[in-house]
Amino acid sequence: MQKIRTDVAQVALVTGAARRIGAEIARTLHAAGMNVVLHYHTSSVEAEALCTSLNEVRAHSAITVAADLIQIADFDTLMQRALKPWGRLDVLVNNASRFYRTRLGAVTEAAWDDLLTSNLKAPFFLAQAAIPALTETKGCIINIADIHGDRPMRDYSAYCISKAGLIMLTKSLAKELGKKKIRVNAISPGEVIWPEGENAMTDEDKENVLGRIVLGRIADPIEIARTVLFFAQNANYITGQILAVDGGRSLKV
Repeated sequence: MQKIRTDVAQVALVTGAARRIGAEIARTLHAAGMNVVLHYHTSSVEAEALCTSLNEVRAHSAITVAADLIQIADFDTLMQRALKPWGRLDVLVNNASRFYRTRLGAVTEAAWDDLLTSNLKAPFFLAQAAIPALTETKGCIINIADIHGDRPMRDYSAYCISKAGLIMLTKSLAKELGKKKIRVNAISPGEVIWPEGENAMTDEDKENVLGRIVLGRIADPIEIARTVLFFAQNANYITGQILAVDGGRSLKV
């Protein structure tokens, strides 16, 4: 492990940073003064556009790193690429996630492996790869879980199981890494951005969801991103916690 550089800003690695919540997290951390490593898999156009816009705001403050998080063996290389520009890592945000229906009775082993690997196995092994760098900075890991890791959703059993595992991963890593002064927390969003593609919901389904949210609306991605920023910069004595950011959705049946 190279000696930590103290002459540069804090650095955050955000997985799945090209679009949706991940992009908002990256923008928010960058606006707070951090340099950002924007991980993406297939969304190269969006990732490069975001990187360009951030570097226009502050030169040499963002890079992109492409990686398939299914390929666990590549994580050490991914980490080396993330560390190369600035020589430090302060925040790892495990945001990248896959989400699609797995109707019970028709779940394939391939779908199970895909969801459990991308949503649970990858965050664990990426966290493990980041431990040396985060130890140097007394940094933190922030996992993006889901309220459905506690409250199962019909037809999404494998996804919900993967997020339930991510919640336990958060607590386990917090206990293991406390002695290294690395904090580990998770955010469990409710509905943030309506699902796309094959997961798209009807207007009736959306109304049903809204009817179960105490605040009567879905979240804006910035509300998740600001919670990430809170855990990163203002929660020095908080670890092993799972914070629901769901507008009160988890209060209703």
